[in-house]
Amino acid sequence: MLSDDQRSLHEELGIPADYGRGGHPPYHPDALELIDVGPNLVGRMQRLTPDAAAQWTAMVAAAAAAGVRLLMVSGFRSFDYQAELIRTKLAAGQGIREVLRVNAAPGYSEHHSGRAIDIATPGSRPLTEAFEDTEAFVWLQKNAADFGFSMSYPRANKDGFVYEPWHWAL
Repeated sequence: MLSDDQRSLHEELGIPADYGRGGHPPYHPDALELIDVGPNLVGRMQRLTPDAAAQWTAMVAAAAAAGVRLLMVSGFRSFDYQAELIRTKLAAGQGIREVLRVNAAPGYSEHHSGRAIDIATPGSRPLTEAFEDTEAFVWLQKNAADFGFSMSYPRANKDGFVYEPWHWAL
């Protein structure tokens, strides 16, 4: 699945050679068709596949009608962007095994598919377990499946990532 260049990048980053073997986490190629869905919390334009964008838009509207505000932190991430996230953490002194519990290796992030979204809500610090204590999380648990979304990384998930109540994918 990985190209020679991608394998070289994995070696450069210190990603174990057996990462992703057995399908966990699964490989996700970069999405080919993406559309803009609006800016994230810091004003950076986010993109999703057309079907994910349509479902996200409908889900945000339904949540708003119920008095719940859903905000996008992150949508599509390219292979190269994922590598930069990891480089930044490595440069800050984190070990690769620690990083890989939070960030998938390039090629293995659901964000590459253009069908994954990190979600926040006002009043809760983004990308923290505290999101599970919000009305937004409760609403998502009850309603996200109606729009095709599910939480990818519950506690003790098979892919070995930390619990991410904010990460939902179509």
